[in-house]
Amino acid sequence: MSEYGGRRSQAERDAITVEIGYALFSAAFAAAVVFGTVAGPALFFELPGALETLLLRTGLVLTPLLFAARVVSVLLRFRRPPQPSQPGRTSPDS
Repeated sequence: MSEYGGRRSQAERDAITVEIGYALFSAAFAAAVVFGTVAGPALFFELPGALETLLLRTGLVLTPLLFAARVVSVLLRFRRPPQPSQPGRTSPDS
């Protein structure tokens, strides 16, 4: 349903699809960067066992949390009504 209770137009459906794709792609990219930053040293260098385990587990915990937070933040930001193009103006008539 659109803002006025009718069906969504094709443009609105396309915009939602693009926004969902952007949210998923940017979340996957951010999660991969964080995992590589946190767990990367444990994967590429010979570290003591406890430190290696800590880094891997931290990366495995942070990655899905960041992914979910990024998707939610992008999609919630998309739902907000657009701002007026000029500060102080609320409609084209003013």
